[in-house]
Amino acid sequence: MQTPIKTLCRLLVASSLPALMGAVHAADAPRTNPLLVESTLPLHFPRFDQIRDEDFAPALEQGIAEHRKEIEAIATNPDKPTFDNTILAMERSGRLLERAQTIFSNLASANTDPKLQDLERAMAPRFAAHDDEVQLDPRLFARIDALYAQRDSLGLDAESARLLWRYHQDFVRAGAQLPEASKARLRTLNAEIATLQTTFDQNTLMERGASAVTFDTRAELAGLSDAEIRNAADAAAKAGKPGKFVIELVNTTGQPVLTDLASHASRMKVMAASLARGSRGGQFDNRTVVAALARKRAERANLLGYPTHAAFQLAEQTVGSVDVMNKMLAELAAPAVINAHKEAAQLQAVIDAEHGNFRLDAADWAHYSEKVRKAQYAFDESQLKPYYELDHVLFDGVFYAASKLYGISFKERHDLPLYQGDVRVFDVFDKDGTQLAIFIGDYYARSNKNGGAWMNDYVPQNGLTGDKPVIANHLNIPKPPAGEPTLLTQDEVTTAFHEFGHALHGMFSHVKYPRFAGTSVPRDFVEYPSQFNEMWATYPDVLKHYAKHWKTGETIPQALLDKVQAAARFDQGFETTEYLAATLLDQAWHQLKPEQVPQAADVTTFEAAALHRAGLDFPPVPPRYRSTYFSHAFSGDYSAGYYSYVWSEVLAADSTDWVLAHGGLTRQNGDHIRDTMLSRGGSAEALTLFRDLTGSGPDIGPLLKKRGLDGQH
Repeated sequence: MQTPIKTLCRLLVASSLPALMGAVHAADAPRTNPLLVESTLPLHFPRFDQIRDEDFAPALEQGIAEHRKEIEAIATNPDKPTFDNTILAMERSGRLLERAQTIFSNLASANTDPKLQDLERAMAPRFAAHDDEVQLDPRLFARIDALYAQRDSLGLDAESARLLWRYHQDFVRAGAQLPEASKARLRTLNAEIATLQTTFDQNTLMERGASAVTFDTRAELAGLSDAEIRNAADAAAKAGKPGKFVIELVNTTGQPVLTDLASHASRMKVMAASLARGSRGGQFDNRTVVAALARKRAERANLLGYPTHAAFQLAEQTVGSVDVMNKMLAELAAPAVINAHKEAAQLQAVIDAEHGNFRLDAADWAHYSEKVRKAQYAFDESQLKPYYELDHVLFDGVFYAASKLYGISFKERHDLPLYQGDVRVFDVFDKDGTQLAIFIGDYYARSNKNGGAWMNDYVPQNGLTGDKPVIANHLNIPKPPAGEPTLLTQDEVTTAFHEFGHALHGMFSHVKYPRFAGTSVPRDFVEYPSQFNEMWATYPDVLKHYAKHWKTGETIPQALLDKVQAAARFDQGFETTEYLAATLLDQAWHQLKPEQVPQAADVTTFEAAALHRAGLDFPPVPPRYRSTYFSHAFSGDYSAGYYSYVWSEVLAADSTDWVLAHGGLTRQNGDHIRDTMLSRGGSAEALTLFRDLTGSGPDIGPLLKKRGLDGQH
């Protein structure tokens, strides 16, 4: 069994599935479903040109049926349990289901449509039920438990011993040791939670579109570029509002246009729409979903023997415990808020000097922060963007750094089928010239694509089959008008390096068992390689190599580079506070007992009280995500885990110091990073890998220094 069925899938009511299945079978009888056979394209690259929406339901159903038969054969094997006939047999099982489910879940995130969304809802309890059928099977667990009891006498190598431990741990945490009555309740909770997560995810996507802000006049958009205003006019025309202007929202609280919009009233209108998402009534209101999810997750944690959902989640993480995590957040919160208040005073001074006659609001922060940046460092984002053209950033930055560090190379190819015309594909070659992986780059925003940025695999590395990885990165860069260059913000550049760190983790995977491949590591470790890879975005040799003017080819002037470096700690009070406020909300919801969870009507009141208790209720700096559009916390794997980004940044800041102390961008360092951490996946304890790389344990000091929160700046 390839890692307990991935919880990435978002699903719903089983009763709708027979109708979907019937329509599929009637329509598709004459042709072969491409999901039922392994792709013959290079590295089993998916047959996007052949796959239709209606292929998924029968493939997923057949995958579940085949996996059920494989598991039944293992559970009823009359022979004494051995590593090969139980653990290895499970690891080899479920190939069809994994293939169909992986492609389905990835496309449902990157290129969805109403049919896929219907199927997501229809399949949610089906996947949850299948997970439970496997992991709550007493016959199967008896075999695993018997092997685990003998683990020291089985003569297993280190990775095999860890695989046995991992399966035993997974089954115990899934409830395998519970009495039957508790298992029945657990099955119900798992199905309900899967359904609610899907509902939250789809509501958030649809609400983002429904909350797009309409302006009547061009004057209201003063400060935006001509290209941005044309995009707004095009969006309005597509929405059936010719002559008007529509600003579409991104998934975070802050919105990119707030930096440049000159009108306080226009900024307030955009921010109000952003903050209200999911909490203003109507079809996409998520308050009921938030409260129900928090309550059911807490009940499930209690059933499994944990006081709260956060305790259940963090028991598997490298941070160790809720107490350790809370202590780390407290160490960061106090200096962050102090710095945010200092920054706010600077911004208010600019407002007053301009006779603005209003108090600083969250809507104003980005706009006036940029003015202060210009005044203090004599540059602004608009000076940088001409030097951050997408192809330069990708080929001469992201790929260049990886080539110099790891010896790998890239070649774009145009012969493989794609699910969307803007997507790009690259062969990745190892330092010896052999093919390492295929990399997919999906960089532009679309209305049918989830917000944010992420990495996923279509084919994971598998030492049992010899499969090499097919890895994808997804960003949400606004597509410029036809004929104009794609110019990135500083944040988008950093994100490109960040997501490629995840891609390297997947591409360099060199483990025997697919359960440990690539990013199959603790949630608060998975962001570490990506945070670490961000260092090359501002590393002088790399930055000079990719930061070239899109029109003239001129390398970014050293004087401008110096200003970028000098401004690196600018606005860190704001950035750290908005992140910590969201992290606090995630923990506040998930450190509750079931009876403590508020009713839906009290969701926003609970949120405000939680921020107040933590000292993070500073109105000019709202949480990066409010509860009702906080997908990390309420639609998937990051529940009680949003702290992972800052914990991973602790690890990354330590590792950055190590790299710089050992010569920076060198092949020797690259081999060390790859051998000790990137290639190992989950095959060893995560903090052991960190210590193998750096030679010591984590220290929060380098992160405090990096963010200017150490009291020295």
